[in-house]
Amino acid sequence: MTDHDSRNDREVVANRRRRVRGALFAGKRMWAILILGAMGVTALVVLGSMKTKAQTASTASLSTFTARRDDLTITVTESGSINARNTIDITCDVEAGRMGGGVGGGGVTILSIVPEGTYVTPKDVNDGKVLVELDSSVLEEQIEQYKIDVATARASYTEANEAYLIQVKQNESDIKAAELAVKFAWMDFQKYLGEDLAEEVMQKLQNDPNSGIDAALLLDAGPGNSNESADPNSAGEEGGEASQRLKELMDAILLADGQRRKNTDVLTGTQKLYDANYASALDLQTAKLDVQRFDVQTQSAKEALRLYKLYDFPKEAEKFLSDYEEAKRELDRTEARARSLLAQADAKLLSARSRYELQDQRLQKSQRQIDACLIKAPAPGLVVYASSQDIFMRRGGGGSSRRTIAEGETVYERQKIITLPDTAEMIAEIAVHEAEVDKVRPGQRAVITLDPFPDETFKGQVLKVAQLPDASRGFLNPDLKVYTTQVLIEGTYDYLKPGMSAKVEILVEQLKDVIIVPVTVVANRQGKKVCFVVGSDGSSEERVVKTGAFDDTFVEIVEGLEEGEKVMLNPPRITETGSGYGSTERSDRFESDEPGAGPGPAGPPADGRPQPGMGPGPGGRGRGQGERGQGAGGPDGRRSQRTGEPGGQGTRQGAGAPGGQRAGGMPGAGQFELTEERMDRMLSMLEQSQPDKAKDLKQLRQSDPEKFKAELMKTVQSMFGGRRPGGNQGQRGGNAGPGRGQNQ
Repeated sequence: MTDHDSRNDREVVANRRRRVRGALFAGKRMWAILILGAMGVTALVVLGSMKTKAQTASTASLSTFTARRDDLTITVTESGSINARNTIDITCDVEAGRMGGGVGGGGVTILSIVPEGTYVTPKDVNDGKVLVELDSSVLEEQIEQYKIDVATARASYTEANEAYLIQVKQNESDIKAAELAVKFAWMDFQKYLGEDLAEEVMQKLQNDPNSGIDAALLLDAGPGNSNESADPNSAGEEGGEASQRLKELMDAILLADGQRRKNTDVLTGTQKLYDANYASALDLQTAKLDVQRFDVQTQSAKEALRLYKLYDFPKEAEKFLSDYEEAKRELDRTEARARSLLAQADAKLLSARSRYELQDQRLQKSQRQIDACLIKAPAPGLVVYASSQDIFMRRGGGGSSRRTIAEGETVYERQKIITLPDTAEMIAEIAVHEAEVDKVRPGQRAVITLDPFPDETFKGQVLKVAQLPDASRGFLNPDLKVYTTQVLIEGTYDYLKPGMSAKVEILVEQLKDVIIVPVTVVANRQGKKVCFVVGSDGSSEERVVKTGAFDDTFVEIVEGLEEGEKVMLNPPRITETGSGYGSTERSDRFESDEPGAGPGPAGPPADGRPQPGMGPGPGGRGRGQGERGQGAGGPDGRRSQRTGEPGGQGTRQGAGAPGGQRAGGMPGAGQFELTEERMDRMLSMLEQSQPDKAKDLKQLRQSDPEKFKAELMKTVQSMFGGRRPGGNQGQRGGNAGPGRGQNQ
């Protein structure tokens, strides 16, 4: 094969490839033209359908309500359960430390317990009916040792008490002896000096303790001194032993001196006789000796008196005084020693008594603990186990420390075992939402309906409204604020049981002959409340109204509507295009002009409660920031409204439009026509889920058709979480169109 032939073959292959690519491109272009044509035809069909349906919706008869005058009863309705007003909780009073660190660190086992639901009668209380028996074997072992300890402590206390009494008597004897010693020492002192001189000496010593006792006091005290004119009898009568001794010494001097003078005279006479030879020398010598002897006696008596005054008297006086002072000091020591010994005996007595009382208290407490193991009926009532009231205990939750109440189970100190509600006086406990709690006051009348007795109503009155919201409910939903309210059920009904579900309707206010419309017909438009009034020609007019009080169904119209005017049950919605990827549609809801009633959220609130004026949302949901109607309260009691910024990547295509049609030709929910066929379908749906409600609505349909429509719409809205039925969700995909924003 030549080079030329090879080149020709390559050109042929290349031409074939170009022809194939051209054919493929032409086929693709043809298919694209066909697809675009089909899409155009479809769009024309859809637009035509939308136009036809829009015309049909505008000309169709709308669901309306005729404003009328009627009595409006403002009530607050909540659900809850009934309980006894007075309840006695029976707990385990056995202390954990007295069980010897048993199961669970001091638990006690239930040996027997009365069946739950047993009714305790007054006779059972009088007879001491046993409700619960706990295991007391450990306590019974401990109490024997406590009895031994008490006996030992009692003996020690008796011994200490007797020792104390002995010490008291001994102290009395010792003090008495010391007092007598003082008395006797003083008597000896007075005996020696004499009473007057003793008092004088003591007075002098008190004034000058260092003065001492001088013999001059003795001489000055009485007339027994050197004065010869003194009466010797007076000194002896008034003085003491010292005075007597002084007198004796002074008398001895006088006698000796008198004999000396007498013998001197005799000597003089004898000398004369001797000189006249009438007396012998012996007589003269004898006379001289007699004079000398009495002279010596006189000198000796004077010396004895001097020594007595200088030494003997002060010595004896000081001795008696010292004995007296020492006796007084001994008395002080005896009293102090007695106090010390008595204090020691008293301390021993107190210690022994404290030990005895402590041991006795332990014994008595142990006995009370044993008695606490046998729980008797304290009052009449229905026996309800504590575990039946605690959902965690019923499910066995909360760890090992949360156990059910049954025989063989362990309970702990202060754990509730049984509740005895007094069913003679029952209350209904409900949770009032914060939006309505300001309406409720103690003393307001109420009607209570119980689920077990749906055909019977009970009268009551509000007993108490909590000052603070229930924290336990806010744990699961922090945005939910409810206030526990107690409603007293009047009368006594023996068939009412604690825990029964109850519905309470509290009468807040009774309005007479006022213009009323359903709350769903009132919408908020730029801070104003409006209704859409339907004229005789079928046209609608947006009219500003002033509202008053309202309940869950109707609202009072103070200004703006006249009796007999027809208003739309489903006001049109306003669409506001947001920025960003998506947009949110504001479904302004009803708010009252009354102080304290602020604007609510555009959609259902966080707790899912149906609110008055909750309008329908369009088909699709834009995933953006919606509105939050629960704002901070203003000074006039109205809640402020915070509007979120729309935007965000939508996950569904919103189809709501002001005309009430959805993109794609599907009918929207902006204008919902409540036809007879739809009402029948709604009633059929309610008969399956809420047969009692459906029955009531059928009766209302016959008596008051317009009120029936409003009540039916409210019931169905609550079933759909605040959305009106009749609109399909928008098509998925794409950016979010106008739709209701979700609160983030």
